[in-house]
Amino acid sequence: MLTAEFFHLETHDGVRVLRLRSDDGTNRLTLDCVLALTDGFHDLARRSESLIVAGSRRFFSAGADLSEIAALTGSEAREFSRIGQTLMTTIERFPAPVYAAICGYCMGGGLDLALACHRRIASPDAVLAHRGAALGLITGWGGTQRLPRLVEKQRHSKCLWRPRSCTREMHCAMGWLMGWQRTLWQRQCSEFILR
Repeated sequence: MLTAEFFHLETHDGVRVLRLRSDDGTNRLTLDCVLALTDGFHDLARRSESLIVAGSRRFFSAGADLSEIAALTGSEAREFSRIGQTLMTTIERFPAPVYAAICGYCMGGGLDLALACHRRIASPDAVLAHRGAALGLITGWGGTQRLPRLVEKQRHSKCLWRPRSCTREMHCAMGWLMGWQRTLWQRQCSEFILR
């Protein structure tokens, strides 16, 4: 089992689950976390096996740590964006299917992470949003590029540019997110993802 400060790798019935973790339970994607995840995904790619990325019951990921971002200079912010894009590209190019199992809040950079995965499955209580729009921010990790590839233009703008969150049903209707109980596989996965 691979364990790190920011995630824990579990295996359940032959299925690998990379569970995001943080001391406060929000699974924020700090610089150190993003670097650790990038290294972890590179290590996991050596074995071409499917992977589920999950968080906790309350948070898939609250996204980047805005207080950390606020302290960055312009060049540091650009570098942080590049590092985040590297993680998302690493996930997108993973040699086996990567599934985001989303429970609770999936915000900002956390949504970028989910969009980088090959498939996304959400629990009924999932809340997905790019809240940066309310602060005059846009994502720097590729979500603005990935979401339009998954849904038509007028529908994705509802997701990225509105300051409030969208429900799971709205995202499922757009076609890029699957509801939690649609398949037998999803029901089986929910048993250990919700631990």
